[in-house]
Amino acid sequence: MNNFIYKNKSFLLKVKRFFNATTGIEITKYPTDELARRIALIQHNQIDMILDIGANIGQFGGEMRNLVYKGKIISFEPMKEAFGKLSKNASSDADWSVHNYSIGERNGETTINISKNSVSSSLLENLPQLTESAPEATFIEKEVIQIRKLDSVFEELQLANKNIYLKIDTQGYEEMVLMGAEESLKSVKGIQIEMSFIPSYRGTLTFEEIKNRLNDKGFTLVAIENGFYDKKTGMQLEVDGIFYR
Repeated sequence: MNNFIYKNKSFLLKVKRFFNATTGIEITKYPTDELARRIALIQHNQIDMILDIGANIGQFGGEMRNLVYKGKIISFEPMKEAFGKLSKNASSDADWSVHNYSIGERNGETTINISKNSVSSSLLENLPQLTESAPEATFIEKEVIQIRKLDSVFEELQLANKNIYLKIDTQGYEEMVLMGAEESLKSVKGIQIEMSFIPSYRGTLTFEEIKNRLNDKGFTLVAIENGFYDKKTGMQLEVDGIFYR
């Protein structure tokens, strides 16, 4: 049985993530090499605070708890329905707080495009290659949401003297998140960010553009986690890049 699990870790992780996204229930898993590496990096760098930007219903936070991360988590999710599920999933965890707004380049209101599957919702317009390879990413409605710069809320989050890990999963809006975090980034030790080889959203930065911007801020790419690919062609569209300074 253990041999079967080891050989099929990547497949089982995909099944688990689908289950989490559709039910909001976190299930225990056998860690893949990618996840084992992520938690090893977090432990090595003594991370004790995760800022979970683009939390949806709390899949990332639940995954980190499954990996026995015991530090604090602050999650940000702007969509009303997703935030309700996130709040419920985090409610029994005293070290996991949630906020009902988006992180971006300004303070105020904006409109988000909500997708069929919720997780592909974005402040940007999607491109044909996304919905052709994943019809469930089709936008079905819009919602007015609150948006804040990380720099404008950083102090009130009481992050002084914390080893901060910034996770950014904002469906193409990564550039705007970074623009609103110029000062905050100086206090961040690690970043996990979605990076596109072939953009799925209009105006998205490419893999190289994000890498160069974070290099300029003093961060080094130390690991890559698998991401979204075109199911018809097998072409890799996105990955998660992990950076540390």
